[in-house]
Amino acid sequence: MQFHVLSFEGPDPYARAGGLASRVEGLSDALASLGHETHLWFVGDPALPGHERRGSLHLHRWCQWVSAYHPGGVYDGEWGKQAEYAASLPPVLLRDVLRPQLAGGGRAVVLAEEWQTVHAVLHLDWLLRHEGLRHRVTIFWNANNVFGFERIPWPTLGRAVRITTVSRYMKQRMRELGIDALAIPNGLAENAFAAPDRALVGRLRCRFKDRIVLTKMARWDPDKRWLPTIDIVAQLKGEGWRPLLVARGGHESHGEEVLRRAGQCGLRVVDCVTAKPGAADLVEALAAIGEDADLVNLRSHVDPDARRTLFRAAGAVVANSDHEPFGLVGLEAMAAGGLACTGCSGEDYAVAGRNALVLETDDPAEFIGLYEPLRRNPERERAIRRAGQITARHYAWPEVVQGVLLPRLALQRAPEEPRRLALLRPRAPRPVLRAR
Repeated sequence: MQFHVLSFEGPDPYARAGGLASRVEGLSDALASLGHETHLWFVGDPALPGHERRGSLHLHRWCQWVSAYHPGGVYDGEWGKQAEYAASLPPVLLRDVLRPQLAGGGRAVVLAEEWQTVHAVLHLDWLLRHEGLRHRVTIFWNANNVFGFERIPWPTLGRAVRITTVSRYMKQRMRELGIDALAIPNGLAENAFAAPDRALVGRLRCRFKDRIVLTKMARWDPDKRWLPTIDIVAQLKGEGWRPLLVARGGHESHGEEVLRRAGQCGLRVVDCVTAKPGAADLVEALAAIGEDADLVNLRSHVDPDARRTLFRAAGAVVANSDHEPFGLVGLEAMAAGGLACTGCSGEDYAVAGRNALVLETDDPAEFIGLYEPLRRNPERERAIRRAGQITARHYAWPEVVQGVLLPRLALQRAPEEPRRLALLRPRAPRPVLRAR
């Protein structure tokens, strides 16, 4: 079985903008590690090779000539890249990779991600039908969020491919649009389970042994419930709990409102910048924070090792979003041995009181009422953390691929084998003219 993953984001720093890069990298690596020839087609760094092979994994960096004029990253010049991706990638994919695979009696699976790839899969579907090969290729298109839904021709897409999403919550959101999607969850890469440095975790806990350290990492977005989180910290402080919130947001303007709300609630906000990436430097920077700080605003990149250390050392990882299609941060916290405190939207993995705390309201008293008994019963807290780690293991990418994705693929009925069709080519964004 040959797999093709289509995505704007990918493993290059140029192509990393959010959780989608982690998803496609983890999915592609898992498929390749299980012995499947896997091709990842993404908008990669224009300075790197157009094709790179890593064992069974092939990286295809597309739109490089467009990206050369847009150094700001994968979504810089997004419309031109989308048009080029839809127009030029499917013919090359069919000619150079799919046709030889199918001619040898093999089959292929295409897994496309997010609205930017919609016209590419419609184009590929048309090409395959035109050549009488559509019944040999299974095409899934996946929605990780509701972004771009207004741009998608849903009836056309639903006739061409099988639509999937990442949680039961997203499945219900899509049913509102008349779409019956399959729920195939996100997964975790193997490095998510790497144990944090015990000495660094111990140092951080010792430094703040008399305080309740909470951490939250998310975009500055109202959906992430930053303002209710500030209210939790303010009430904890008002009740004499001496909380410390270690926060890492993004570049969104809502961050100004969040920090202003913290000041209005009487919380002292301090910025924190690390000298260089890594867990040791983050721990050193946090250890230097004054006793009067209530909120630490991390202004530096927090790499995976530092994240795992912070998640493990913190009293709780607050991932209480209003709208969370899947909730990868909560699952990462579990994998690191942290105490995840989630919302109740797409976090299918969270079982209240067993492997996580689950918040259903914006009332700060809810968090305090759930968390206080754990402070008085450390063994219960440790049991929840252990259960969280066990749960996270079930979401390792190889487990998701073998336990959910491959069985779902096996259930898909191939389109009826047609004769060669002379169909009208589907409408796609106008391709960008190549510079001479």
